[in-house]
Amino acid sequence: MLDKLKNIEDKYNEINEKLMLPETVNNQELYRNYMKEYKELTPLIEKFKEYQKAKESFDEAVELLDAGGLDKDFKEMVQMQYDESKVQIETYTEELKILLLPKDPNDSKNVIVEVRGGAGGEEAALFANSLYRMYTMYAASKNWKVEVMNANETELGGFKEISFMIEGEGAYSRLKYESGVHRVQRVPETESQGRIHTSTVTVAVLPEAEEVELEINEEKDLKIDVFRSSGAGGQHINKTSSAIRVTHLPTGMVVECQDERSQYKNKDKALKVLRSRLLEIKQREHDNEIASERRSQVGTGDRSERIRTYNYPESRISDHRIGLTLYKLESILNGNLDEVIDALATADQAAKLSAQEADN
Repeated sequence: MLDKLKNIEDKYNEINEKLMLPETVNNQELYRNYMKEYKELTPLIEKFKEYQKAKESFDEAVELLDAGGLDKDFKEMVQMQYDESKVQIETYTEELKILLLPKDPNDSKNVIVEVRGGAGGEEAALFANSLYRMYTMYAASKNWKVEVMNANETELGGFKEISFMIEGEGAYSRLKYESGVHRVQRVPETESQGRIHTSTVTVAVLPEAEEVELEINEEKDLKIDVFRSSGAGGQHINKTSSAIRVTHLPTGMVVECQDERSQYKNKDKALKVLRSRLLEIKQREHDNEIASERRSQVGTGDRSERIRTYNYPESRISDHRIGLTLYKLESILNGNLDEVIDALATADQAAKLSAQEADN
């Protein structure tokens, strides 16, 4: 591990020198690429420096204790230095192991989130709206930007489906654990009787696909239809043929977008969603080929997996993947998701560490 860290430190210093060169500064794309790599390596290098400092302190204490001849007070001080630096070395070693884990190449990307009402009809649609609100409030707490791509509203203010982009540093790294089936247990807002119903909502979190990652031949691969917007209401509904339906002929995948008044804007949004969906399929196929990697992930991507239950009568939220139960339903639905996401990220790291150690 230390040899690997020293090699990375050499690479880090080399990138730092390249960032100072005029030919790098004058080439925006090159500078941006180097800067991105430099930022990604910085937390690892900073932790490695802390480890080296603790190691120097430990070695110094060992040398003094081995030499002997110390008076009582000084020996106690050196022993304290030995004990403290030993604990620090153990802590930093574990932290470095986590920082050395292979990074998900999508972690720094923006995301497209698709929320769809499942079993439960109007009640599921209303809960889809609750989840949309939860994610937008979480995004606001991180100063991330939210842009609705497409929405299919119901008369009562729910969503049959809604897709939206969240733009912000590390958005995918935090939200990727949200993909799957979310189950709600509550007395429906649509009923006066006090019976608890169970409904489901499906969430898909897709990393935004760059055009260079996934080229689409529009003339050959796409069928684009224009139609009039439809929905629960609004002054522009059914007045202009601005809505876009894009069909990807090789896969049969269909994306609709009618949120904007402009055909061109709707087409641009629909293509962004299509690219991200196709990239997800491509990555899933790749992941399925690497069985050990899939086993080490904490349910990041399977839309059919029931991941979480929101129980209103008990104010309880349970994440079934890691056995986490919190009695903070209102707070979490108000966008305070960090406690849940931190627990999922920690469990994912632990699983990957375990898989890596088993491979070694």
